[in-house]
Amino acid sequence: MRNGLIIFFCLFLSLFVSAQTGDTGYTFLRYPSSARANALGGNTVSLVERDPSLVYHNPALLGAEMDQMVNLNYLNYISDINVGSALFTKAIKEKAAWGVGASFFSQGKIRGMSEEGLPTGDFTAKDINLNGFFSYDLSARWRGGVSLKFLYSSIGDYTSMGMGIDAGLSYYHSEKGFSFGVVLKNIGAQLKAYEDERQKIPWDIQLGVSKRMAHAPIRFSLTAMYLNKWKINYIDDSDVEHEDDSFFKSFVKHLVIGVDYVPSDNFWLGIGYNPKTALDMKLQGGNALAGFSGGAGVRIKMFDVGVSVAKYHPSALSFMLSVSTTLADF
Repeated sequence: MRNGLIIFFCLFLSLFVSAQTGDTGYTFLRYPSSARANALGGNTVSLVERDPSLVYHNPALLGAEMDQMVNLNYLNYISDINVGSALFTKAIKEKAAWGVGASFFSQGKIRGMSEEGLPTGDFTAKDINLNGFFSYDLSARWRGGVSLKFLYSSIGDYTSMGMGIDAGLSYYHSEKGFSFGVVLKNIGAQLKAYEDERQKIPWDIQLGVSKRMAHAPIRFSLTAMYLNKWKINYIDDSDVEHEDDSFFKSFVKHLVIGVDYVPSDNFWLGIGYNPKTALDMKLQGGNALAGFSGGAGVRIKMFDVGVSVAKYHPSALSFMLSVSTTLADF
């Protein structure tokens, strides 16, 4: 009963948090940092696995079972736009763990143009996120976690800096194969603006549930995102803002659906669907694959290797690779 009341309270709270408005910076924080999460629709906050990359999505998924693990991730988003991360995790006795990591988002070379349409030379744009993680087992089934972020961004000669924090909870009932997660993401501020006006960090409230079938190695996951606002407006190719989504369309834009097949600890296979990605790409001429993703993982000797593919842009597929290992195995 107590666990049910805690989950209900988190659901109730998320529905009544007001939205922030205004320009948003550091949008690279919304990209997946895990091949497993990418395969299951791009995000998950409830999946309990011995996979360090998942802590980027919910710091409460970090645990002492990830002692001395190293994780590397690489995503080729599109063309020469690349995303990557590195992470090290360490247990503190039996109930706590900490981790340090870094992620980057590189947009490659961008052609500079003046207001008159004349070339001004190429420039680069990149974003860097330095992370510190900490988690603690509150009980046999509940775990809390926090992540501190130092953010740096540069666009040509302009730079900005910011700080943010993620705070999450995770519940796991191993006998029933059920897990629940909730996280407040990117709560913080831009400390140094590119110019005069500071931008907001893309803060969000996310919660999700995962349930494994009783008699089959299949698990279903449902994640709700953007719970700090109801309407998710969009701007089309003509720079016209649209606010006319129906109730159903607004509702499904908040959901991410994933299904994975996990016959053993050494192999997994997953697929996902992100309705918001599908609806957004439909405006840009996206095909039937828009919003769908998939991936697989296997343990090769001392390494856990995961690969995934998703379609985030009408013109190309995005491939992601994750590799994890435990230093003690060497």
